[in-house]
Amino acid sequence: MTDDRARWNEKYDDPDFDLPDDPIPELERRIDTVPDGRALDVATGTGRNALFLAEHGYDVDAIDVSDAALERARDRAAERGVEVDWIRTDLAEFDLEGERAAEYDVISVSFFAALEHLPALKEALAPGGVLVYEHHLRSSDPIEVGPSSDGHRYRSNDLLRACLDLTILHYEERRREVIGGTAAVVTLVARNSRGGAQSYPLLEE
Repeated sequence: MTDDRARWNEKYDDPDFDLPDDPIPELERRIDTVPDGRALDVATGTGRNALFLAEHGYDVDAIDVSDAALERARDRAAERGVEVDWIRTDLAEFDLEGERAAEYDVISVSFFAALEHLPALKEALAPGGVLVYEHHLRSSDPIEVGPSSDGHRYRSNDLLRACLDLTILHYEERRREVIGGTAAVVTLVARNSRGGAQSYPLLEE
């Protein structure tokens, strides 16, 4: 068992280790505007994004390195009556550029530092596919939630720069309340499309 797997299994085996039930807020807000089809949820944890996508008709692959996390996710899926393909693997070992290239209409990533994997994630987006990504930021403000080391947080605009070859539909850096207190969070929504004239979803304020 890898060190990461052992560490995360220990976390998820702790009944006091709690994660949100709701999906990334911007994913929930935009679900009626993103393309239908196949979805990938990276570092799914207990499955909050994967379950939400499955409940909206997506064929979902959900990956995580932790056996304990996926066991909790499977239990939640059974309770909610949805099916997800739960895959225990590290993202680095998941083939995104072979058979899965251009396969996913939606890819969600929440609170997982994966800038080095973004080229492969973008390769896995189908034409018109949408990436929804949320992660912790380095901040000089008082922060109660997130990695203890800045090495696992993004600097301002890191995620934006890494996705400028996509169409940026939403980008925001801010503090907000999450389980356990206040976090500094970056949220990005970007589409695999290019060209000067594109469609842009009309969203309710």
